[in-house]
Amino acid sequence: MTYDADVIVIGAGLAGLVATAELVDAGRKVILLDQEPEQSVGGQAHWSFGGLFFVDSPEQRRMRIKDSHALALQDWLGTAGFHREEDAWPRRWAEAYVDFAAGEKRPWLHRQGVRFFPVVGWAERGGYDANGHGNSVPRFHITWGTGPGLVAPFERRVREGVARGLVRLAFRHRVTGLSATAGAVDTVTGEILEPSDAVRGTASGREATGSFSLRAQAVIVTSGGIGGNHDLVRAQWPARLGTPPERMLSGVPAHVDGLMLGIAEAAGASHINKDRMWHYTEGIQNWDPIWAKHGIRILPGPSPLWLDATGKRLPVPLFPGFDTLGTLDHIMKTGHDHTWFVLNQRIIGKEFALSGSEQNPDLTGKSVRDVITRARQAVPGPVKAFMDHGADFVVERDLSALVRGMNAVTKEDLLDEAAVRREIVARDREIANPFTKDLQVTAIHGARRYLGDKLIRTAAPHRILDPGAGPLIAVRLSILTRKSLGGLETDLSSRVLTGTGEPLPGVYAAGEAAGFGGGGVHGYRALEGTFLGGCIFSGRAAGRAAARAVG
Repeated sequence: MTYDADVIVIGAGLAGLVATAELVDAGRKVILLDQEPEQSVGGQAHWSFGGLFFVDSPEQRRMRIKDSHALALQDWLGTAGFHREEDAWPRRWAEAYVDFAAGEKRPWLHRQGVRFFPVVGWAERGGYDANGHGNSVPRFHITWGTGPGLVAPFERRVREGVARGLVRLAFRHRVTGLSATAGAVDTVTGEILEPSDAVRGTASGREATGSFSLRAQAVIVTSGGIGGNHDLVRAQWPARLGTPPERMLSGVPAHVDGLMLGIAEAAGASHINKDRMWHYTEGIQNWDPIWAKHGIRILPGPSPLWLDATGKRLPVPLFPGFDTLGTLDHIMKTGHDHTWFVLNQRIIGKEFALSGSEQNPDLTGKSVRDVITRARQAVPGPVKAFMDHGADFVVERDLSALVRGMNAVTKEDLLDEAAVRREIVARDREIANPFTKDLQVTAIHGARRYLGDKLIRTAAPHRILDPGAGPLIAVRLSILTRKSLGGLETDLSSRVLTGTGEPLPGVYAAGEAAGFGGGGVHGYRALEGTFLGGCIFSGRAAGRAAARAVG
């Protein structure tokens, strides 16, 4: 029986690159397919902030953060909320991933040249009890070089495989089917798309110029999720979150369409937890978009006042950076699909970061000088650009003008100045009160007990209406599609399972296509810094397992 390669990997994102690199190390021959042009290698990971979840890392210890495997596992399981019958493998993947994050993960990446920004971020703080959702301590480690810096070592290893004659790169190959011989999937068919010089992330065209059929002993699906396909997002929207938003922004390019998941299902794969998804509530329109409906996520500090579309303050503990899914659930019950941050220039200058490699040129470019310059600026350049050009930003010197501007943005008179003023003034009174009952103010004080937050992420407590801290700023926030938390069900060797729980012969899956492991390693919620790491961990497992299977 003649094969074109030992293994075919479908998808040249981070998980696909990791799997291919591991196959190369094992001396296996690989065909790496992707529907996008070569300039898009690395997929979504290229656009990421490069955040990684580590447990008891040197960076944490230097920042006086006491972390442990037991605490991290407590946080993960409390966040995931596993309870379904199909959560058996996801839970086992979660336990294995925490082991990885507390052990081999950082030194393994470090040996490949990956380095990390010294200040550890504190994302998804939860705000519930000890067994509930959230990170008990800061664990968000930013890759020095952001997403591109994390992609680079694996792309290098793959291209070394090309030079050795072990890897064939087949871009503009769009898979449309998987088929089996004697019960084992061994054939990948599809369309060869017209060549494209489209800039990374932009639409590349779907006109077919031919077809292909390739055979291998094993197939690894690393095709990503559904975030760029709003129709599919709405079709899989969980009933527990009500009606999906009419208006959403896209945190990923349109080619993240989820179509390969349906193809795998048609071949017999079990696709579980489709209703679990991770969309951000702090999305803003990119004033300089790359793809359609391009949105950017604000990574906020704890100080902005968060108001719903009618000017009511969001309830405890839905503060900025505390509970993404809980906030989404609340927003969907308000009858509106947007909310507002209200703050001032002093807060935005210290507390606003924007997710994405292109929004952080200092970190992406590995420039210590630019990082220092950014820290000294009243407002960092990328944030200032949104203040100047962003359609969602209102900047005014007085509150009356600010509220008028907010209503002008939505073209609806949903906000009453007196009601908004009442919320802000009440919050401002609590700032000067050391015995405050305002739990957000308590959270601000708590954040500043952590050195990393005090240095670069949390402004000193002050009144929003303090004239010396102005001008006032309001930011309209929209739902931003991002990640599928469900996916193809896999065992700990990344073998795809069927509906009966048996392996689908010849098929493996990794990355977002596999729910970052098992078909949903995160359960209902994510602790952040766990998506790229999930791609790496599951991609490595898939590559190593497939290499053993075809040896």
